[in-house]
Formats: sequence, structure tokens, C-alpha cells
Amino acid sequence: MALIKSISGIRGTIGGVVGDGLSPLDIVKFTAAYGTWAIRRHAGKRVKIVVGRDARISGEMVDRIVVGTLMGLGIDVIEIGLATTPTTEIAVTCEKAHGGIILTASHNPKQWNALKLLNEKGEFLNDEDGKLVLSIADNEDFLFADVDDLGQVTHVNDYNERHIQEVLDLKLVDVEAIRKANFSVAIDAVNSVGGIVIPQLLKALGVENVIELYCEPNGQFPHNPEPLPEHLTAIADIMKEGKADVGFVVDPDVDRLAMVCEDGSMFGEEYTLVAVADYVLANTPGNTVSNMSSTRALADVTNAHYGEYTASAVGEVNVVTEMKAKNAIIGGEGNGGIIYPESHYGRDALVGIALFLTHLAKKGKKVSELRAEYPSYFISKNKIQLTPEIDVDAVLVAMKEKYKNEKVNDIDGVKIDFAEEWVHLRKSNTEPIIRIYAESKDEAKAEALAEKIISEIKEVIA
Repeated sequence: MALIKSISGIRGTIGGVVGDGLSPLDIVKFTAAYGTWAIRRHAGKRVKIVVGRDARISGEMVDRIVVGTLMGLGIDVIEIGLATTPTTEIAVTCEKAHGGIILTASHNPKQWNALKLLNEKGEFLNDEDGKLVLSIADNEDFLFADVDDLGQVTHVNDYNERHIQEVLDLKLVDVEAIRKANFSVAIDAVNSVGGIVIPQLLKALGVENVIELYCEPNGQFPHNPEPLPEHLTAIADIMKEGKADVGFVVDPDVDRLAMVCEDGSMFGEEYTLVAVADYVLANTPGNTVSNMSSTRALADVTNAHYGEYTASAVGEVNVVTEMKAKNAIIGGEGNGGIIYPESHYGRDALVGIALFLTHLAKKGKKVSELRAEYPSYFISKNKIQLTPEIDVDAVLVAMKEKYKNEKVNDIDGVKIDFAEEWVHLRKSNTEPIIRIYAESKDEAKAEALAEKIISEIKEVIA
């Protein structure tokens, strides 16, 4: 059992004793802390919070506790039911709400659930606000409402449709071009909310032939729900049979998008953002942002379109902050997370699908041919287990000093940029490990760079 508290929300496994998982009592405590934060942030106002959830088995149970707790604080609730993370984010601003709670553990297995916390902009809490929520929870500093001031619940059931319409209304989404291309599309929605909304989106985009894989929103994930190549064998097999032009895979809350080529090969999660950014930049030149652990290919594509690329600290809230600072027209993360401000400041697989299909239709190429147009890199992802006596910060400082003659960025751990490759070292916020990500032109070079850095870290530790 596990309970992980961070500034972006609370996640844990269902079941077990209080404090050793996401028990009902823990759900009440952290919901009450967030609700109290919202009441104080909007002092003097009747606070309204949007609640949406993915299709996890525990979703209905968690939802009832969260909604009841908010009502107990005197907060009105807009309940939108089964909805994607980006749909809930959009609903916060549409409803002019004071925040939102998304009930999803994203790509974690079915025994997990979580409370993802949003501010009044439908964006994740920043470091300061997240720590404030955790402090309120630790102190159990709550004041519940009198009986005459309890919150009310309003059920709004059309936000999936509203979200789809917003995607269709984006200037760079060309429904007619997609319709004329007559694509056949396979989808794997891992039996969560993507199974509801992605088929609807594709139909609205004019895609007539859709092969649905795992689209029943019952929370019974048929494979590990993180959209990594080793988990996507079923849809890859369908693609190898020549049944579709492109395959789309989403995680349980539909903020990450992975793609499969027509021959069953993986497009690569890192390249979801690269391809969509290429299309956006070709039509609206500007700047881009991704986190420091994402592929250099985005910088290459951005430079080719005469824009400026910036790397942010890891974490969606950090990417969004940097995007606003640099006035970026598109950004995101290398895990298939596309953030397109023309829609909203949140990772959104629906936006990604619509823009990619438009790009593909206008290019008139196979998906594998499009993938071949982009710079080829490979990322090796590794970690070193730590013991309590190791001073991680001292290790990172030592590595920074060792490579002081290279291009070094220390806003989030230490990233060392070499001429044709890079390595990023950072300590995990949730585990006693150092993560080592290395990228180079091919797998062998990336692995060799990672092994070299790991060896040097171990020398420092010794």
C-alpha cells in the first residue's frame, strides 16, 4: 500500500489502514484541505468546484466522498461525471469555478486513485499553493459549514461534447481535410474514459472507419495502462495486419497520446509533441517549451521554423509557467503530453489527435514516412537506488563541477548538453533514487553515455 503526497495532488492505493493508502479518511482529509485552501483564496465568495473522474473501479466511491466533503465545507459542486483530465480543466473555466478536482491516478495500475488539484484557471497548483494545501491537511485546519450553509450539487453531463466542439473550432484543425483523407484509425483506450470520448471525437472529425480496442469504460485495464511500447502489443498487431492508417493510444485520463505507425512500429511518445509542433509552427511561427527530460528533436524542429526553444523543469506546472513566460505557441512533455494554449494550458490528447490527423492529411504521407522526416534520437532511462546517508545534492553539485566546461542547466537537477547528446540527472520527489536520462543519435550511444555517467556518479558516492 502507498500514499504519495505532492504539490500536484494526492495519490495512493485503495484499501489498507489510514495513512498507508488512499483510504476514505485520507480522501476526506485532503479534500477538506483543498476545499479550505479554495475558500481562503476566494474569501467572501461562494466557492464552486468542478469534479470529474476517469473510469477506475474505485472512481465512484472516491467521487462520493469528495463531493460530500466539499458540500460539508459549504462548497457548491459541479459534478461532470466520467470525463478526461483536459475536459475537467476546460470545465473549470467554462463554469467560472474556483477550482477543480480530477479523480484519476493517470497511468498508474487499477489499484491506484488520486486527487489532482486545479486552480480557478483549470491549471495544476503551483509549488506554493500545493505546499499550502499539504500544510492545511497536516494540521487538519478545517472549518465545516453549518447545516443551513451546506454546498449544493449540480450535475452537468455534456462536457465531453463541449470539449470535442472546442477542438473542432480550433483554427488549425481541418475537419474537411481529415474527412477527405478517409483515414482508418485504430484506438486503444485502456477501458477508461478515452473509450467514451475518442470514438466521438473521431466521428466528429469525419473518420468513418474506427477500430475500437478496449473502449469499455469499466476500469478493468487489459494491460499496464502506461502507453509504452511494451504494453501496446495488441494494437501493434492490428496495425501490422494493415487494417488502419494510424493507431492512437491514450492513458486512463487521456492527457497522454502515443501513436502507432501503419506497419505496427511505434511513432514514439517523445515524437507526438514533435510532430504536432511541426504542424503548428509551420502555420503559426513562434516559440516552444518542453521539460528538460524530453527529446532534443523538438528544439531541432523549432529552430528549423526559426522559433526559440526553451527547456523547463520537469512537471506540467513548470512547463506551463515557462510557456507563459516565453509566449510559446505549443509545448508539453516527452510522455505524449501536448499543451496547446489556443485551447488551454493543459496536456490534451484530444487536441493532439485532431492536430496530428490534420497534419497527416495535409502531408499525404504514411505515418512511418512522416516519422522518418524528424531527427532521430534515442533516450535511455535509468536510475540509481540511494541509501539515506547519501547527500544527493552534493552528488549533483560534483557532477556539475566535473562538466562545467559543457553547457549545464541546473534548474532541475543537472542537465549536461554535449554537441550531439545530453544527460539529465535529477532526484525523484517520490522515491529514494537519482534518475539518469541520456539521449543520443542511437540506442548504443545513449546507453554508453548513461553507463559512463552512472559510473562517475558511483565514484562520487564512494
